[in-house]
Amino acid sequence: MNRINTGWLNGLIGVAIFAGSMPATRLAVQGFSPVFLTGARASIAAVLGLMLLMLLKQPRPARSQIRPLIIVALGVVAGFPLFSALALQSITSARSLIFVALLPLATAVFAVLRAKELPSPKFWLFSLMGSGFVVFFMLNQSDTQGISSGDAYMIAAVIACGLGYAEGAVLSRSLGGWQVICWALIIALPFMLILNCIYWPAQLDSIPSAAYLGLFYVSVFSMLIGFFFWYKGLALGGIARIGQIQLIQPFLGLIFSAMLLSERISLSMILVSLAVACCVAMAKKYA
Repeated sequence: MNRINTGWLNGLIGVAIFAGSMPATRLAVQGFSPVFLTGARASIAAVLGLMLLMLLKQPRPARSQIRPLIIVALGVVAGFPLFSALALQSITSARSLIFVALLPLATAVFAVLRAKELPSPKFWLFSLMGSGFVVFFMLNQSDTQGISSGDAYMIAAVIACGLGYAEGAVLSRSLGGWQVICWALIIALPFMLILNCIYWPAQLDSIPSAAYLGLFYVSVFSMLIGFFFWYKGLALGGIARIGQIQLIQPFLGLIFSAMLLSERISLSMILVSLAVACCVAMAKKYA
């Protein structure tokens, strides 16, 4: 299997794992506060990552790689988990996936900025169209009056994640895909442990088992294993090319939401996801 095909395969596996993140987070916030969940998932993943780095005797990052690792940590270790957990307290997993449909575009935008490239006017046209579809969807839902706080949190989550994806993809070319997320988690670990202590649940025995299952998934798979495949795929196949695989994430996520949470998937959600996917694909074509 050549380099590009290997990149596609790893990217596909990573996206399939990430597709379960929103439903799993929705389960977890039924028993844990968003802040504790953010700290707990990162701490668990960091301990596993540290064990893996020590077992495989990986060298420490160079001084020049620390700043990009901090950006990765802010984006995908702290930013996206916290904002998405806050959002899922008030909106459904299915609704949150409408915003996840914008994640490929956010990744492409930060990849363009990171690489100092000048996108064409057609790129901005399709990116604005995709954003417009999402805004139109939010403003025309009968159960909300305009943009809700959950919607605003998801917008912040997508921006943070796009930055973390792009920065991590560039860094993975020199540091290694799985090493990037492991070191980013270790850098964030002291702060996450503080959050755990401050927001530790008062009664662990009263938390439903489904919340623990959600915590397990986002800690081991969403926060760690998924990035092994995702960053490797981006490094092998290129950010713009492999990033297109994210277009299937909302559709997989909607299926998981319906199966695991019995959430209603409306026709408008499906149509908006398709429309945004088309716009993102065209925007990346002209990036």
